[in-house]
Amino acid sequence: MGIVLKSSREITKMRAAGKVVHAVLDAVEAACVPGTSTWELARIAERILTKAGARSAFVGYKPRGQPPYPSVLCTSVNEAVVHGIPRREEVLAEGDIVGIDFACFLDQYCADAARTVAVGVVSAPARALIDTTRESLERAIACCVPGGRLEDVGAAVQGVAEGRGFSVVRDLVGHGIGRAMHEPPQVRNYGTRGRGLRLTPGLVIAIEPMVNVGGPTVRTLPDGWTVVTEDRSLSAHFEHTIAITDDGPQVLTAA
Repeated sequence: MGIVLKSSREITKMRAAGKVVHAVLDAVEAACVPGTSTWELARIAERILTKAGARSAFVGYKPRGQPPYPSVLCTSVNEAVVHGIPRREEVLAEGDIVGIDFACFLDQYCADAARTVAVGVVSAPARALIDTTRESLERAIACCVPGGRLEDVGAAVQGVAEGRGFSVVRDLVGHGIGRAMHEPPQVRNYGTRGRGLRLTPGLVIAIEPMVNVGGPTVRTLPDGWTVVTEDRSLSAHFEHTIAITDDGPQVLTAA
């Protein structure tokens, strides 16, 4: 499948899906308090998804022979980088950090976003990790202008994260998005400015920095989905769906 540029009409549809994603993440974030299970977080996401008349992009998803993903939400706690499966027995505690990731289809178009949330009072390193990862995404979004290059995006993430002593996960990437959740091109979180695909109006991508306190190496747990840091250090994840337009970047999963 090649890169598919989106029309203004298609981008409008993706923005509508993005509003559902944003509403879900806001509600789930508000429930990320000590004593709440990640299973309960998924139930909150399910209720809003159903009320909006949207369809989960995650449930049943099974790329590359993996088992079907079983939930509408990914909940990745502490050393979990991404794709954590919500569980009744996984209860949030004071000082945890949890990545919440949600995507849905509305009127045949997909939007995808994530954020990492502090549970109660967290350590200074955890707070610095969250703030740095969020800022790396903001810097990357600012690079999404016509005539720019795709590696400008990754270089922005890498510069912020590594400049503050963190590492960037290299085994997992962002992606194009539209009628499918994952479309070309891949969007790496590292790179060299001025290199890569030229950014063109109509290109829509999901940028998702994954940043670790320790080293960049990750592994997948036996459940076939949950990706954790190899050294068990904390990890944070932020994501937005971005449209490149003549007027600059449009964040389709913002409020």
